[in-house]
Amino acid sequence: LPLQGLPVLFKHWLKNEEVEEGRTAVLFCELTKPNAHVEWRKGDTVLQTSDKYEIRQEGTRVELLIYDAEAQDA
Repeated sequence: LPLQGLPVLFKHWLKNEEVEEGRTAVLFCELTKPNAHVEWRKGDTVLQTSDKYEIRQEGTRVELLIYDAEAQDA
């Protein structure tokens, strides 16, 4: 019988952020377990690191940077 650990939960929930067009938006959340798998999504699309997006994860903190933010990034 396999044992399961506690589920990963949010310690700090994602909040709405406002940023001027053309600037970099930084969204972040904090989890209860370090290095847990996180997917950033916009609608049904899973975001990947690219010229537009950077995904960082250090311990329990996970960040999404959106470069050159535009209204359609909302």
